[in-house]
Amino acid sequence: MTRREYTVRGRRVKRVLFVCVENSNRSQMAEAFARIHGAGRVEAHSAGSRPSGRINPKAVESMREVGYDLSTHVSKSVDLFAGRDVDAVVTMGCGDSCPGIVAPRRMDWSIPDPRALPSDAFRQVRDLIESKVQELLASFEEPRMTAGPHPTDRNGKADDVPIQPC
Repeated sequence: MTRREYTVRGRRVKRVLFVCVENSNRSQMAEAFARIHGAGRVEAHSAGSRPSGRINPKAVESMREVGYDLSTHVSKSVDLFAGRDVDAVVTMGCGDSCPGIVAPRRMDWSIPDPRALPSDAFRQVRDLIESKVQELLASFEEPRMTAGPHPTDRNGKADDVPIQPC
């Protein structure tokens, strides 16, 4: 499969889709951190298999603490991204399925759902997501010296096949 190159001002931009069930906490924060840390290098999106229709106020407040306004984000369905070219799909460890989303890199992060956690624990999850996003962005910059999947690829597979449930 040939992928279309996506460029901004002549530079190759990676497209990343972050997915969780409701698209109200984890995937929204991951999208925000990818935009913060990957500005000009990454086009980030997030979605959910059963979007809640709203962003968790705790997520909005937590991201406000680090200078990002999540209040303008909306909870979206993963169906909006079916058939679109993305370079990586990241699920948040939620057992989510992404039928119809094809990407050369697929990974599942074991990120706990912070929805019911107290504020301090919610912040810890936020910080974990930021760290994982930074690692992902750094991996896009690494030259791949050997053939085969990247170490962060899920199940050791790097071929273009639809992602299966986590």
